[in-house]
Amino acid sequence: MEARNPSSAAEPVSRVRSKRRWLLGAVMFTGVLAVTAVAVGLNRQRAAAAPSTHPTYRVQRGRLTISVTESGSVSALDQIDIISEVEGQTTILELVEEGRLVEKGDLLVALDASRLNDNLVEQQIRVHNAEASFIRARENMEVTRNQTEADISDAELKLQFAREDRVKYEKGDYPKQLMELESRITLAHEELEQATQTLGWSQALFDEQYISKSELERDRLARQRAELDLTLAQANLDLFRDYTHQRQLDQLRNDEEQAVMALERTRLRANADIVQAAADLRAREAEYSRQQDRLARIEDQLEKTRIYAPRSGMVVYATTGQSRWRSGEPLEEGQQVRERQTLIHLPSPGRMRVEVQVHESALEMIERGQPARVTLDALPGRVYSGRIVRIAPLPDASMRWMNPDLKVYSTQINLDGETVGLRTGMSCRAEILIEEHENVLAVPIQSVIRVNGRPTVYVKSGRDFEPRTIDIGLDNNRMVHVLDGLVEGEIISLTPPLQDGASPMLRAPAAAQDDVPETAAHPTPPPVTGNGDDDGERRQATAPDGERRPRGSGREQGSDR
Repeated sequence: MEARNPSSAAEPVSRVRSKRRWLLGAVMFTGVLAVTAVAVGLNRQRAAAAPSTHPTYRVQRGRLTISVTESGSVSALDQIDIISEVEGQTTILELVEEGRLVEKGDLLVALDASRLNDNLVEQQIRVHNAEASFIRARENMEVTRNQTEADISDAELKLQFAREDRVKYEKGDYPKQLMELESRITLAHEELEQATQTLGWSQALFDEQYISKSELERDRLARQRAELDLTLAQANLDLFRDYTHQRQLDQLRNDEEQAVMALERTRLRANADIVQAAADLRAREAEYSRQQDRLARIEDQLEKTRIYAPRSGMVVYATTGQSRWRSGEPLEEGQQVRERQTLIHLPSPGRMRVEVQVHESALEMIERGQPARVTLDALPGRVYSGRIVRIAPLPDASMRWMNPDLKVYSTQINLDGETVGLRTGMSCRAEILIEEHENVLAVPIQSVIRVNGRPTVYVKSGRDFEPRTIDIGLDNNRMVHVLDGLVEGEIISLTPPLQDGASPMLRAPAAAQDDVPETAAHPTPPPVTGNGDDDGERRQATAPDGERRPRGSGREQGSDR
């Protein structure tokens, strides 16, 4: 047997192994090429399919409701509010239990009257003192009037006497005295003539020595006396005419003038005394009346410490149904209450109303007469209809201390028809209907941005999205009403790019975005009837003319507001 060369045997084995390595490398290279080709194909397919997986929305017509939804409470449309009319603060001593059916005249609340009883006793004393002062002033008025009348009568009498004295002197005393003085002169003149004749006769007789010298001297002395009497009488007449008469006349005239002035002074003084007495009487009377009024008010306050039912009904405490921010402490015995504080409601069966607090940003959208739908958690499945009847002209002041920047306005909604099951104090949600459209175009609000101040959407064109300016109306924080610029069936982007010069116009809340399917085809716009509760801001859209338009409410009026 022929022996083989080991080196020649090893050579074919190495060749085989080299071939195997080459074949394995070729297979691996081919596999890499195949995987690369597959990857490139998949990338191309993904690139081609990219527009179909991009978040989009197909524009379609559907029902759209624009509304404002707020929370509130139910109360009777016709109810009597029982308030505390006692001045200041007082304590509740007795209180009827809530929910009890009372009849007219039943005791509802008894307030503490101890302070008023003390005031009543003190006021009665003041009334008695004021009455005594009034009676004294009234009697003093009569005394003053009588005294003044007497003083005036006395002054008038003195004036009359002074005038009569002057007239009496001018027409009586003066002529009489003048006549007496003149008659004395006449008598003195005649006596002088007679004495002269007697002296002449005596002188002749003396010369004849029929009479003695002493008799002659006596006649001569008598003649001298007659001359002196005549001179004296003439002097008295001159003195009376020149001095006594004028002085007496001036004195009488002065007395008359003084009497006139005294009468005037008496009248003025009497008038002043009467006025003073009358003023004092009016003051005392007013004080007496004031004290009586205070007594009557205290007695009235005492009566108001016991509050009775003005009609039959069910008792509802005023603190029931209020928010935790406004209710304060629950009504109970021993609680302090203030004047004008509402304590109890006595609702009448029948029609009901709802009071809600509307945010200031929604005021431009709501107005009297707008319809509303009311739902209650306590009565699921029931919907009550009503209309707005009142919107407060000023914001609710009770909300300012919680948040000075929060401005809400009390709005009253009267419910229509039957209100079976509703009770005063129930919490509710009222949806105020602003607009209702049955067949309109609407798009999600996150698809609209503002470009150069105009609302813009990105519409699919081939594999790209092109911007398009549209006209829009109101929105409900989920869908916005499209007035012009889109056609049913067009596809728009739900994530428009924020390019240079573009700013977000509307941004939907997360809950609203989740409601919109991110697919190329959206069957129909959802009939949205509420507003986005997750959005904490209210929005305004831009109308075609560039003006700001109010949007739907994006905030719910809850207890945590």
